[in-house]
Amino acid sequence: MGNSKPQDYQFVTKQVMSEVTGLSSNTLKKYRLQGKLQRDIHWITLNSRVVRYNIILVLDWVQNHISNPEAHLRAIENYLADLPSNQPKRRRNRSQGK
Repeated sequence: MGNSKPQDYQFVTKQVMSEVTGLSSNTLKKYRLQGKLQRDIHWITLNSRVVRYNIILVLDWVQNHISNPEAHLRAIENYLADLPSNQPKRRRNRSQGK
């Protein structure tokens, strides 16, 4: 995942996440409430009724949370590092501003 771009991380509905992982929407909700899936990492809320899942990170969690949790932590670090909000600011060339 080291060369991922933010657009590689797609947020999907609970129905899509259930189909892809084989986990029921109730199980996904239980994992959210138990903190197994982390807010703003594995899932986000768009409003009080709409939850979306980060398909790449949830799939990585399913694959690694028991056998290789360190690998999943690296996947989270890569995801956070790739976010536009975590990119260094570009310096404007003064000659371009005139």
